[in-house]
Amino acid sequence: MNGVNSQLASSYVVNVNWADRWAIYRRLQELQIPCHCKTDRPLQVAIHSPTAAIQLWSAVRQIATPRWELVRWLNGCWHLESNVNE
Repeated sequence: MNGVNSQLASSYVVNVNWADRWAIYRRLQELQIPCHCKTDRPLQVAIHSPTAAIQLWSAVRQIATPRWELVRWLNGCWHLESNVNE
């Protein structure tokens, strides 16, 4: 097996919108997470650490979640932080 295929030997299929999968694929490439995506095929990702799993979750959430929901989540985080500092 070549390097990419051996890294993906224990990969997971990520079920995301077909239009979003290329953006997620590019982000995972930037994060150096082994992944593979072909036309008319699902996104496959190799997750070998908890950090990689969190980065995958974050990349999918950033691209697939509507903006208004991300804004609401961020506002909630800021609200929690301000309550801790009081």
